[in-house]
Amino acid sequence: MRSGNVLQSSLPAVKVSAMHDVEIREGTIRLGQLLKLASLVEDGVEAAELIRNGLVKVNGDIEERRGRQLAEGDVVEVNGEKVRLVAQT
Repeated sequence: MRSGNVLQSSLPAVKVSAMHDVEIREGTIRLGQLLKLASLVEDGVEAAELIRNGLVKVNGDIEERRGRQLAEGDVVEVNGEKVRLVAQT
């Protein structure tokens, strides 16, 4: 659609976020530990605060447990940043 000399799109803006893989040595890792390992938070206090405020998603669902066990293939999202757990090779 054109308005004057400006081209306007009728499509909504889409935010694309890159997903990064995080390797884990063992079969599972706790959510709070992953957030620190992936550098999504600086410390456990920050992790707990983000989780408590509903700002952390696991596989698309808001997660409220810092001790949630995560396994290979799980996707964690914080502030638009996504990480996927993969087994260390």
